[in-house]
Amino acid sequence: MLIAVSRIVLALLGGLGAYQAGAAIDFSRWFGSPWSTLAWVALVVAGALVGGLLGGWIGRWLRDRMRAIDKAADRRSAGELIVGALGLVVGLVAAALAGVAVAQLPIVGPYLLLPVVLVVAYLFSRVAARKHTDILRLVGIRTRSSGSGVAPRLIDTSAIIDGRIVDVVKTHFLPGSLVVPAFVLEELQRVADSADPMKRARGRRGLELVEELKQSANGGFSVRATDYPGVEGVDAKLVRLAQEMGASIVTTDFNLNKVARIQGVEVLNLNELANALKPAVLPGEPLRVRVIREGREYDQGVGYLDDGTMIVVEGGRRVVGREVEVEVTSVLQSPSGKMIFTRVPAPPD
Repeated sequence: MLIAVSRIVLALLGGLGAYQAGAAIDFSRWFGSPWSTLAWVALVVAGALVGGLLGGWIGRWLRDRMRAIDKAADRRSAGELIVGALGLVVGLVAAALAGVAVAQLPIVGPYLLLPVVLVVAYLFSRVAARKHTDILRLVGIRTRSSGSGVAPRLIDTSAIIDGRIVDVVKTHFLPGSLVVPAFVLEELQRVADSADPMKRARGRRGLELVEELKQSANGGFSVRATDYPGVEGVDAKLVRLAQEMGASIVTTDFNLNKVARIQGVEVLNLNELANALKPAVLPGEPLRVRVIREGREYDQGVGYLDDGTMIVVEGGRRVVGREVEVEVTSVLQSPSGKMIFTRVPAPPD
């Protein structure tokens, strides 16, 4: 539609421009009637055709730009767009005041006026959009993403593929706005395009989960287009972006968990959350478990609780395939999971 409108408008403008040019040229001086009229008509038709061709190219360019603007608007909250627009108005006023002084400069003043207006207006709108949460709070407007004062949450690829984050968000135990960096989406797309069927399925499921996150996020959702060409690896980019935004990282990656915390970035590890919600067991407490296989060490057996917690059973080799009552001796807790060490009680004498 936009291309058709652009072609019609440019064809009309081209035809009108050619008509005015024909009137100025006065073909009657070179051609007799009716050739002068035909030359004039031919010029008008040529102008309309040139305008139509240019209109098609300009229409396609405008269409692409409109799509880019729509995508950018989808990634921004209503508050950010409104405050950014107000910042642009304030910037134009400030630019007009600065332009008065700039215009008085000898020689270069008139040429600097337009660049100064553009730069000042852009800076004001940019700063206003980036600080829209604080600006809205100053005027007494509280939004879902700004009311709690919670830092934004950067979502890592591992947390998206894991899938549990959607359930956590739906239960409202993860406040704050959710931000998915564009380089994380690119990594998901690479996984989805993998030749390995398993990786391809996980990547495609991850992209579907991003859409679910967008729908269920209770503190706002956005895609951050920031990238760092000089930084290698998605993990390093995540840490860099989190430092710049003052955000925390949501992940299940043990190594990213360690690296980010060393650099002072808050990390929300879904595995740690899952471990914290598992029922606590104490040394000396009895458990009933089915020993399903032998362990790595001699005379060990291995079983699992219903929530997936691994149970290492000392003396469990002889009871593999049976459900027995064991006694807890110790619990090993780590960000990657929980292991419970038990033993089979010695038979009474």
